[in-house]
Amino acid sequence: MTNKILETDADIAAFIANVPNERQRADAAILIDMMTRLSGHPPKLWGPSIIGFGSYHYGYDSGREGVSLRIGFSPRKGQTVVYMVDGYQDHSALLARLGKHKLGKSCLYIKRLSDIDQQVLEAMVEQSLAYMDAKYPRA
Repeated sequence: MTNKILETDADIAAFIANVPNERQRADAAILIDMMTRLSGHPPKLWGPSIIGFGSYHYGYDSGREGVSLRIGFSPRKGQTVVYMVDGYQDHSALLARLGKHKLGKSCLYIKRLSDIDQQVLEAMVEQSLAYMDAKYPRA
Protein backbone atom coordinates (compact mmCIF):
# COMPACT_ATOMS: atom_id res chain seq x y z
CA MET A 1 0.00 0.00 0.00
CA THR A 2 1.38 3.43 -0.92
CA ASN A 3 0.51 7.04 -0.29
CA LYS A 4 -2.54 8.20 -2.28
CA ILE A 5 -1.37 11.82 -2.53
CA LEU A 6 1.47 11.95 -5.02
CA GLU A 7 3.66 14.69 -6.44
CA THR A 8 2.45 15.97 -9.80
CA ASP A 9 3.85 18.18 -12.56
CA ALA A 10 0.86 20.55 -12.37
CA ASP A 11 1.48 24.28 -12.76
CA ILE A 12 1.71 25.90 -9.31
CA ALA A 13 1.04 29.41 -10.68
CA ALA A 14 -2.14 28.21 -12.41
CA PHE A 15 -3.27 26.44 -9.24
CA ILE A 16 -2.74 29.61 -7.13
CA ALA A 17 -4.46 31.76 -9.77
CA ASN A 18 -7.56 29.57 -9.37
CA VAL A 19 -7.77 30.06 -5.60
CA PRO A 20 -10.97 32.14 -5.30
CA ASN A 21 -9.93 34.22 -2.30
CA GLU A 22 -7.50 37.06 -3.10
CA ARG A 23 -6.10 37.14 0.45
CA GLN A 24 -5.37 33.41 0.30
CA ARG A 25 -3.60 33.86 -3.04
CA ALA A 26 -1.39 36.53 -1.44
CA ASP A 27 -0.79 34.33 1.62
CA ALA A 28 0.11 31.41 -0.66
CA ALA A 29 2.77 33.53 -2.39
CA ILE A 30 4.31 34.40 1.00
CA LEU A 31 4.26 30.75 2.12
CA ILE A 32 5.79 29.58 -1.17
CA ASP A 33 8.65 32.06 -0.76
CA MET A 34 9.20 31.08 2.88
CA MET A 35 9.03 27.31 2.41
CA THR A 36 11.17 27.38 -0.74
CA ARG A 37 13.84 29.40 1.07
CA LEU A 38 13.81 27.25 4.20
CA SER A 39 13.51 23.83 2.55
CA GLY A 40 15.77 24.44 -0.42
CA HIS A 41 13.13 22.76 -2.62
CA PRO A 42 10.88 24.28 -5.26
CA PRO A 43 7.11 24.00 -4.78
CA LYS A 44 5.37 20.99 -6.30
CA LEU A 45 1.68 20.22 -6.35
CA TRP A 46 0.83 17.02 -4.45
CA GLY A 47 -2.53 15.64 -5.40
CA PRO A 48 -5.00 18.26 -6.56
CA SER A 49 -4.47 20.87 -3.82
CA ILE A 50 -1.37 20.55 -1.59
CA ILE A 51 1.76 22.57 -2.32
CA GLY A 52 4.72 20.59 -1.00
CA PHE A 53 8.43 21.20 -0.67
CA GLY A 54 10.78 18.24 -0.87
CA SER A 55 9.91 14.60 -0.34
CA TYR A 56 10.91 11.61 1.74
CA HIS A 57 10.47 7.85 1.59
CA TYR A 58 8.79 6.17 4.55
CA GLY A 59 8.28 2.53 5.43
CA TYR A 60 6.51 0.75 8.29
CA ASP A 61 6.93 -2.69 9.83
CA SER A 62 3.54 -3.58 8.33
CA GLY A 63 5.04 -3.31 4.85
CA ARG A 64 3.31 -0.07 4.00
CA GLU A 65 5.65 2.39 2.33
CA GLY A 66 5.54 5.41 0.13
CA VAL A 67 6.77 8.88 -0.66
CA SER A 68 5.32 12.05 0.84
CA LEU A 69 6.08 15.75 1.10
CA ARG A 70 8.53 17.01 3.74
CA ILE A 71 6.47 20.12 4.44
CA GLY A 72 3.66 21.95 2.70
CA PHE A 73 0.37 23.82 2.76
CA SER A 74 -2.98 24.02 1.03
CA PRO A 75 -5.20 27.06 0.50
CA ARG A 76 -8.55 25.51 1.45
CA LYS A 77 -11.91 27.25 1.48
CA GLY A 78 -11.75 29.93 4.17
CA GLN A 79 -8.40 28.87 5.64
CA THR A 80 -4.89 27.78 4.81
CA VAL A 81 -3.71 24.44 6.14
CA VAL A 82 0.00 24.00 6.94
CA TYR A 83 1.26 20.41 6.97
CA MET A 84 4.21 19.45 9.16
CA VAL A 85 4.99 15.75 9.20
CA ASP A 86 6.32 15.84 12.76
CA GLY A 87 2.97 17.11 14.00
CA TYR A 88 2.61 19.91 16.51
CA GLN A 89 3.28 18.30 19.90
CA ASP A 90 6.89 19.53 20.00
CA HIS A 91 5.91 23.02 18.89
CA SER A 92 3.87 23.92 21.99
CA ALA A 93 6.08 26.84 23.10
CA LEU A 94 5.98 28.34 19.60
CA LEU A 95 2.25 27.68 19.22
CA ALA A 96 1.63 29.71 22.39
CA ARG A 97 3.18 32.71 20.59
CA LEU A 98 1.84 32.04 17.09
CA GLY A 99 -1.48 33.87 17.20
CA LYS A 100 -4.94 32.83 16.03
CA HIS A 101 -4.95 29.23 14.77
CA LYS A 102 -6.50 25.77 15.15
CA LEU A 103 -4.78 22.39 15.20
CA GLY A 104 -5.31 18.91 13.83
CA LYS A 105 -2.91 15.98 14.18
CA SER A 106 -0.40 17.27 11.64
CA CYS A 107 -2.42 20.23 10.36
CA LEU A 108 -2.23 23.87 11.38
CA TYR A 109 -5.29 25.87 10.30
CA ILE A 110 -4.80 29.61 9.71
CA LYS A 111 -7.48 31.97 8.40
CA ARG A 112 -4.95 34.58 7.28
CA LEU A 113 -1.24 35.14 7.78
CA SER A 114 -1.98 38.57 9.24
CA ASP A 115 -3.58 36.75 12.23
CA ILE A 116 -0.29 35.14 13.22
CA ASP A 117 3.34 36.00 13.95
CA GLN A 118 5.01 34.92 10.71
CA GLN A 119 8.43 34.76 12.38
CA VAL A 120 7.03 32.17 14.79
CA LEU A 121 5.61 30.18 11.86
CA GLU A 122 9.01 30.36 10.19
CA ALA A 123 10.66 29.01 13.35
CA MET A 124 8.14 26.15 13.38
CA VAL A 125 8.87 25.34 9.75
CA GLU A 126 12.62 25.34 10.46
CA GLN A 127 12.11 23.05 13.46
CA SER A 128 9.95 20.67 11.44
CA LEU A 129 12.46 20.54 8.59
CA ALA A 130 15.28 19.83 11.08
CA TYR A 131 13.21 16.94 12.47
CA MET A 132 12.65 15.60 8.94
CA ASP A 133 16.36 15.89 8.09
CA ALA A 134 17.26 13.91 11.24
CA LYS A 135 14.59 11.23 10.82
CA TYR A 136 14.63 11.01 7.01
CA PRO A 137 18.04 12.25 5.77
CA ARG A 138 18.05 13.67 2.30
CA ALA A 139 19.43 11.38 -0.38
